[in-house]
Amino acid sequence: MSVKLVKPEGGSVPPSGGRRPGQPGMLARINRAIYRQAPEVWDNLRPATLGHNIYKSIYRTTAFPKTERERSEAFFNSFLLHIQPAKIEKHALRFTYTFGLGLLSMYLFLLLTISGLMLMFVYVPSTEQAYSRMLDLRSAVSFGGILRGMHFWSANAMIAVVFFHMCRVFYTGAYKPPREFNWVVGVILMVLTLVLGFTGYLLPWDQLAFWAITVGAGIAGKANWVSDHINALAPPNAPKMPAIGDLMRWGLLGSDVVGQEALIRFYVLHVAVLPVILTGFIVYHMWRIRKDGGISSPKESPE
Repeated sequence: MSVKLVKPEGGSVPPSGGRRPGQPGMLARINRAIYRQAPEVWDNLRPATLGHNIYKSIYRTTAFPKTERERSEAFFNSFLLHIQPAKIEKHALRFTYTFGLGLLSMYLFLLLTISGLMLMFVYVPSTEQAYSRMLDLRSAVSFGGILRGMHFWSANAMIAVVFFHMCRVFYTGAYKPPREFNWVVGVILMVLTLVLGFTGYLLPWDQLAFWAITVGAGIAGKANWVSDHINALAPPNAPKMPAIGDLMRWGLLGSDVVGQEALIRFYVLHVAVLPVILTGFIVYHMWRIRKDGGISSPKESPE
């Protein structure tokens, strides 16, 4: 038994898929819809990804600030630009006034942090392996000598730059009201920088580091005269003050000699405790500069 298809009047026999001849298929219709919507999608993405709109977004405005009011609003609304005050004295912008010593100190600290983190992948705080790992940096680790030299010289440069920065602040009178407390913070940063360099001196565990820390611990032990003098002035029945020098020496070394305990203590102080404290004081120091009206500037001399 055979089935014969009957052609309807005025048309053709539809195919098995239900699509009439001459009409596009499903995939063709999807492709056409995609190509038809592509220009619109591209126009929607273009303003947010191309051109200078990304740079404008720093100011959180639709246009670049041109007037004084717009510039002030940009500084108040942007975190990056909020570091500097809305108005700065003209004389404070001279490079010869500050020589960029404050920012240079911060950049050196960032360089020390990055290079120190990379050195931590190689260094082992052990009296048996510390010195050998330092030798491996010269011969077995790629660019290890450059990395260690970068860390060493950056530490020395940071101490010098911070010292000259303090001299500049004192010479220009930037410690005067209302910046007295920020001067104290700067002195604390100077002391922390010296202590940070001192704790890193022992980590190579060579002869120079060993005897330098031995001398330093011996100097700290000489502070017993302070407690002895206080005990001599105290009444006979008063409790005696412990020896300050012995406490300081034990706090540095953890024992009577420079050994594994001292190396661990110096390592923890150098890579964890002191950097965190120093970072907190740097952030507060910069915040106080911002709140105190920026960098102090000398009075304009009459022309």
